[in-house]
Amino acid sequence: MSPGPARGRTPGQDGGAGRRSPVRRWQLVRAGADAVPPSTRRFMARARQRRMRAALPWALAAAVTALAALVAWTVLGTGLFGVREVRVVGARLVTAVEIRDAAAVPDDAPLARVNLAATARRVGELPPVARATVERDWPATLVIRVEERVPVAAVPQGGRFAVVDAAGVVFQRLDRAPAGLPLVRVARPGPDDPGTRAGLAVLAALGEKLRAELVSVDVAGLARITLLLRDDRQVFWGDAARSADKSAVATALLPRRADRIDVSAPDVVTFQ
Repeated sequence: MSPGPARGRTPGQDGGAGRRSPVRRWQLVRAGADAVPPSTRRFMARARQRRMRAALPWALAAAVTALAALVAWTVLGTGLFGVREVRVVGARLVTAVEIRDAAAVPDDAPLARVNLAATARRVGELPPVARATVERDWPATLVIRVEERVPVAAVPQGGRFAVVDAAGVVFQRLDRAPAGLPLVRVARPGPDDPGTRAGLAVLAALGEKLRAELVSVDVAGLARITLLLRDDRQVFWGDAARSADKSAVATALLPRRADRIDVSAPDVVTFQ
């Protein structure tokens, strides 16, 4: 009996030129957790932890940068923290409206972007303001604090009165002489006027008793300063030099009956 064909083969697979290689079939199989040695698992876990630790600072930096950019955009680029109120502190001679107009800060302007120094400089240009400071009061208020000039004298000018401070700055013009202020008569009041400075220097040197009798300081020239007192009495002062000595001598001579006292040379006094 002749043997039959081999099982599992097809004609032409016996050999010779027509023989084909057997077909291999691959199959992927997931290895179980217990197939990886513990040492390898520990090594891989440590490697993951190192990668995470190395990446963590960069991730935090990126998050902080993004948050800072968001905050900066919100504060600087939007009206969320814009100026809603301008609060004025210390103003009496000027109104709050005048100060806000001088500040020239637009409504809803980002509070963080307001130039405080420039705003204070604009407010300080108002004549009655001696000094101004500006600060932020979050979230939406700009606070302007002003120090106003202190009046020390009034200068008659063509039926009106220019009010000056100790530096000679004219910061008010009134229709009537302000109560409680002595008069200083000069041609051109101002901080750069020598006559104004001389008259104010004499006024500052007067004692309490002499000031109580004073009506005006008349500056006809730098060496021709005269005090006009009550009852039409006069004290010829001369120039502003040695004003403290002249004030002491004139005060001591007030009880004397004389229409004119000359203290221009305080060591040698004359009467009329």
